[in-house]
Amino acid sequence: LEGPTAFFKVSNVVTSGKIPGKGNATKHVPELVLNGFGTRLGHRVGRFLGSLFPHNAEFQGRQVATFHNQRDYIFVRHHRYVFEEGKEQKSDKNVASKKMKARLQELGPRFTLKLRWLQLGTFDTKFGEYEWIHKRKEMDSSRRKFHL
Repeated sequence: LEGPTAFFKVSNVVTSGKIPGKGNATKHVPELVLNGFGTRLGHRVGRFLGSLFPHNAEFQGRQVATFHNQRDYIFVRHHRYVFEEGKEQKSDKNVASKKMKARLQELGPRFTLKLRWLQLGTFDTKFGEYEWIHKRKEMDSSRRKFHL
């Protein structure tokens, strides 16, 4: 029980029922996509988010949980990928073949996370050691520097 404790601000929540054309999630364990966690803090947060899911993805369910970091905001999406047969095409040797297409179907929910602080070990208000704290006045002054 020595993992980090993270505090996030959650915004832009859209529940599964409000997503147009959404699919129904199954009980399969999704694959994880962690995108854009390049800094040292980003690696730490990416591993933290990855540890929330079991490490044995069930590929037959074709479900993907995506954590996309952009400008220190983490966009969370849950999709299913679907394979469909496309139009029939003729090749150079007059052989007809069908091209496979892949598309995404959102399962939901979708939301955005903003890391506020990361604390070493389990949560402790009195003696907890903070690994990283987002200080709005100091850290948001530059639009070009990002921390995750």
